[in-house]
Amino acid sequence: MKGFTNGAMILIALTLGVAAVARAKDPVAVKDRVLVVRLEGAVSPISAEALERAIARAERERYRALVVEIDTPGGLVTSTRAMVKEMLASEVPVITWVTPGGARAASAGVFITMAGDVAAMSPGTNIGAATPINLQGGMDSTLSHKVTADAAAFVRTIAAQRGRNIEWAERAVREAVSVSESEAVDLHVVDFVSGTMEDLLARCDGRTWRRGEATDTLRVKGLATDRIEPGFRQRLLAILDDPNVAYILLMLGFYGVLFELQNPGAILPGVVGGICLILAFLALSTLPINVAGIALIVLGLVFFLAEVKVASHGVLGAGGVLSVLLGSLILFRGGMAVAWPVVAGVTGATALFFLFVVGAGLRAQKSAVTTGAAGLVGARGRVLHRIDPTGQIEVMGEIWNAESDAPLDAGAEVVVTEVKQLTLRVRPASQEARA
Repeated sequence: MKGFTNGAMILIALTLGVAAVARAKDPVAVKDRVLVVRLEGAVSPISAEALERAIARAERERYRALVVEIDTPGGLVTSTRAMVKEMLASEVPVITWVTPGGARAASAGVFITMAGDVAAMSPGTNIGAATPINLQGGMDSTLSHKVTADAAAFVRTIAAQRGRNIEWAERAVREAVSVSESEAVDLHVVDFVSGTMEDLLARCDGRTWRRGEATDTLRVKGLATDRIEPGFRQRLLAILDDPNVAYILLMLGFYGVLFELQNPGAILPGVVGGICLILAFLALSTLPINVAGIALIVLGLVFFLAEVKVASHGVLGAGGVLSVLLGSLILFRGGMAVAWPVVAGVTGATALFFLFVVGAGLRAQKSAVTTGAAGLVGARGRVLHRIDPTGQIEVMGEIWNAESDAPLDAGAEVVVTEVKQLTLRVRPASQEARA
């Protein structure tokens, strides 16, 4: 019995070993499907993360190819480089496709499109205008030359790797040229024009792709596709990834927290402000922020608070406006910036809020008390029952016990001079008039 058990165990081990070797050598292990991911909108860290995950899944599940649908006006250079790096090192062939009709591959989109092993465009699309710009303002000639030269060298490398038109690629960077889909095919910028997924895969079938010294052939005609749908986090980050949205959330968060600190117990401003700040920090974690910009915005808010508490004749208020304005303009790096109308609107609203609304509230706190015992001093009333030396008067619709140094007949006008518990000390109103 023992010998039978040992023999069975050896047989099982041999079977598992043979199966493992067979799976390792089995060419059918490659999934006969194509993975599809769509990159739409500005190129950002979210775009880079989406492409990285798509490539990782295509490699892990051994798809025949990855199709990257593109429609972008451009975006961050850092994210573009990260995406191109992933595409050039991908273990599965990457097919880039500018689609649908009306889409474009502008600026950063040129680099991404040309980095595909096969590049295609739909009818009615365009590609080009890849000159690097600084959305926060102009660049001096030296910096502009350096940035442009770096981008030109990068796009030449991509074009050479994929055997595309190096001369046109450099012109797209240096001269911001742009071409239609048919012109792009004639110039050998992309490989062909295709309007449907089925046609795209059919035209890609049989083309060779290379990684290093190794080459392989695409076999994708007629294959089914799996599309990657963005998850909740990616959809949320895609909304928050807009510098304007992140900036507005940041300012609303500051407003809410500061209002709560000024009015403890209000609760709602603190809750809303805290949520906005957390969402703003989440957005800023995916954007290239400038710490100096945040510091200037905080400093500006401090100046506004000081302005409504200290008589600076507008100096602190002006400093607050300038600080928030400068902080808003330099809040982001890498070519991203908050739109001018948003900056002007938020800065103006902040100045008005602190200089007028908060200022009016503080002035109201410093105004004379009109309620309670302190509010009765100086109030005018009428004698109801003769005061000699005590009697009753009517003040603010209420009846009070009153006392006076001089006798006062009923109906006489009096002025309250002091509040002594539940008794008011008064004097004739005629004395105030003579004074």
